[in-house]
Amino acid sequence: MGTAARATATAGQAADRHDVIRVQGARENNLRDVTVELPKRRLTVFTGVSGSGKSSLVFATIAAESQRLINETYPAFLQGFMPTMARPDVDHLEGLTTAIVVDQERMGANPRSTVGTATDANAMLRILFSRLGTPHIGPPTAFAFNIPTRVASGVMRTDKGGREEKSVVKDAVYQGGMCSRCEGMGAVNDIDLTAIYDESRSLADGALLVPGYSMDGWYGRIFAGAGLPMDRPVGRFTAKQLDKLLHGAPEKIRVDGVNLTYEGVLTKIQKSMLSKDLEAMQPHVRRFVERAVTFTTCPDCGGTRLSKEALSSKVGGRNIAELCSMQITDLGAWLRELDAPSVAPLLGGLQHLLDSFTDIGLGYLSLDRPSGTLSGGEAQRTKMIRHLGSSLTDVTYVFDEPTIGLHPHDIERMNRLLVQLRDKGNTVLVVEHKPETIAIADHVVDLGPGAGTAGGTVCFEGDVAALRRSDTVTGRHLDDRVEFKPQVRERTGVLEVRGAATHNLRDVDVDVPLGVLCVVTGVAGSGKSSLVHGSVAKRDGVVVVDQGAIKGSRRSNPATYTGLLEPVRKAFAKANGVKPALFSSNSEGACPTCNGAGVVFTELGVMATVESVCEECEGRRFQAAVLEYTLGGRDIAQVLALPVQEALAFFSEGEARVPAATAILERLVDVGLGYLTLGQPLTTLSGGERQRLKLATQMADKGEVYVLDEPTTGLHLADVANLLGLLDRLVDSGRSVVVIEHHQAVMAHADWVVDLGPGAGHDGGRVVFEGTPAQLVADRSTLTGQHLAEYVGA
Repeated sequence: MGTAARATATAGQAADRHDVIRVQGARENNLRDVTVELPKRRLTVFTGVSGSGKSSLVFATIAAESQRLINETYPAFLQGFMPTMARPDVDHLEGLTTAIVVDQERMGANPRSTVGTATDANAMLRILFSRLGTPHIGPPTAFAFNIPTRVASGVMRTDKGGREEKSVVKDAVYQGGMCSRCEGMGAVNDIDLTAIYDESRSLADGALLVPGYSMDGWYGRIFAGAGLPMDRPVGRFTAKQLDKLLHGAPEKIRVDGVNLTYEGVLTKIQKSMLSKDLEAMQPHVRRFVERAVTFTTCPDCGGTRLSKEALSSKVGGRNIAELCSMQITDLGAWLRELDAPSVAPLLGGLQHLLDSFTDIGLGYLSLDRPSGTLSGGEAQRTKMIRHLGSSLTDVTYVFDEPTIGLHPHDIERMNRLLVQLRDKGNTVLVVEHKPETIAIADHVVDLGPGAGTAGGTVCFEGDVAALRRSDTVTGRHLDDRVEFKPQVRERTGVLEVRGAATHNLRDVDVDVPLGVLCVVTGVAGSGKSSLVHGSVAKRDGVVVVDQGAIKGSRRSNPATYTGLLEPVRKAFAKANGVKPALFSSNSEGACPTCNGAGVVFTELGVMATVESVCEECEGRRFQAAVLEYTLGGRDIAQVLALPVQEALAFFSEGEARVPAATAILERLVDVGLGYLTLGQPLTTLSGGERQRLKLATQMADKGEVYVLDEPTTGLHLADVANLLGLLDRLVDSGRSVVVIEHHQAVMAHADWVVDLGPGAGHDGGRVVFEGTPAQLVADRSTLTGQHLAEYVGA
């Protein structure tokens, strides 16, 4: 062997020794000096009860540091435009590779974003039509519904090699595909003016009914400064005055020495409210928009969002809108029939992309589906698609419960995809609760033993067989099986659904039983959400607890979100004879140095922003004078530092007894959140914790029917039993509970099951079974029945 070859062999051996990711002394959130070694190019699953520290270790430590180090490789100029990331609280990390995070965050709620625009599918289709479309109408932009057609005339200047060239253009057309009537939204809005203003009142008297348009502040001065009569009823305005009030174009005005911009009410509403997604609005604004605006399909484009020219160009007898509205599996079949050697590489790439959708179980979607309507699980799998065909290896893929929203039948396919990613030479880290996915792990890290302050330590490391033998919470519950009830409840009535045709439902008739626990199930895309949200959720007396994210900043916490802080502040104020506002860290009682945040942020330009505990209040968020007031021997900061369970005992007796607070705290304990501290920022809660916090809040509503959308999301096997107990208590208290769920434990525990299918998309949309869980297993004619039979060992 030559000298060079020997040196290479030696170097190779040294490099091969870097086969683990080492984490030493991790202390993010509730982690307590966690030290682990994770094998590279293996599939590692992180388990543990909800709130035990899994996400803190995987996302906030390993993935965050990997991404921060990659960002540091860019020039300082570029870093100035990127979000700054603080270094995780960890002593030492080594062996990190590039981390790609595939999380559950819903896709942006931009109404212009669709499944096609969020992936590369639309871009490829636009190129296809610009090359093969007949008649030929222009470049790819001519088929983009987000780009308007522009016409320009005048002098065009071009810099070339230090000299300027001028040319005169007349009516130069820059072709776009946007429908000019609806501006590429697919819907036009009609505004009910009686919801905008009360014509019997004057502006000064509060004629405007739009949220936020109070005449006490700047709006009153702006309208007066624009020359509108403030004391005349709006019904007696001249046509010119009314037009200015409603449709006035933006104009600069000067009010009290300040330069301001006036624009008509409808002009401003169009920009600030109607261009946003309805679901992303604050509840009071959404209610106003739903009351004032009716959205109808655009008559010019028929909801396709595209101009007449774009719709006139066809390939194989179909225009681009028809292709985008097809189910992806059908679109893939249509593409295979297309014979066009001149664009073969493009067709190959598009075919691979569409096949990836089918492989991942999303073949039932269409490319024109708005991305804001995808569930968390669908959004996560859509993000996965870009990585399936990637040539990159030795990458760390980080997944956050990839089985969310998946039927047991679909979990098998997801498992195959995770194994595929690993077998290409990648490290795959998965935070997961489902035993089917834990079973395929090469290595398991179990955190716990409890949640919150009772968690944050590694209870077990090893393979799945050793986990089963271990005495950890996960090990003990891994083979748990819920048995059928010996006696199911009898219904007290029914909610009739007749002719349901939302999305892929095919004139479904079904009776949803009342007074029982009813589970609606079926493979992903079979029509469960369409049936429940389209035909049940909108009725009177129905309370819906969905998976939508809680909107809250670092200043929001369980105490503020649930309304608990209100009675607590009043109790403190009454006990000490002062104002309740003193006991809010967002109001008068806030520490002046950190403005009640408890931490001070120091911006360092392109370097990471430093977050340090406020020296004045020592992180307690309140002024020192406020902390001298006590209730039951504790100040407000000490109360907010209490876990829910301890706070319940504190507010239940003695001088600190506050019945309104104990009612809220009991509901939080009921949903399994007894370990959360009252003042913990909402931004630090996991997905499962956020949903259960919403459930606890909405349990106070006087609803007769509760609709829950996959309540087992983010729940550990041990917590599922507690959830079933909570559902039983809701039913026993006289409520009806309808649950959209895939978890076999919830199906087995139900009184009644409605199974949709048999497949997804246009292969689903029918009720394939109605009856008790025992009948479903005995029948075994559906995929759900087969998997449930396997689960209960029947």
